[in-house]
Amino acid sequence: MERAFVDTDILLDLLDRREPFYKSAAQLFSKADRKEITILISALSFTNAHYVLRKKYSNTESRKALTRIKALIQIANVGEKAVELALASNFTDFEDGVQNYAAIENKASVIITRNLKDYRRSPLPVMTAEGFLKSLIS
Repeated sequence: MERAFVDTDILLDLLDRREPFYKSAAQLFSKADRKEITILISALSFTNAHYVLRKKYSNTESRKALTRIKALIQIANVGEKAVELALASNFTDFEDGVQNYAAIENKASVIITRNLKDYRRSPLPVMTAEGFLKSLIS
């Protein structure tokens, strides 16, 4: 079964219903709900998503949304090793570097993000949600 590491932007596409990306994010999480794939989301993404969501929604609403998502996914730990590797890496965006190494440490088979260019140094395949969904059909 695919172990897809989902970046914060895809999580926010789903929770904030951001168009035109919502549909593919919803389809991705539906596959996890049906146990067709395993979605990994870092603890870092949960804190980042809550920070963004609570600017638009109440603290309670944001937490409820994240609680519902948590039931569908696995939390990927972000440890010291991921931080050290990101600090020493050539990733331009430090947070993306941390996410990348968390994905590797948590044995993800792919990273799903809309930010493809910042993950070009990743040894893992990197795809958009839409691209990943199309790859499952092929």
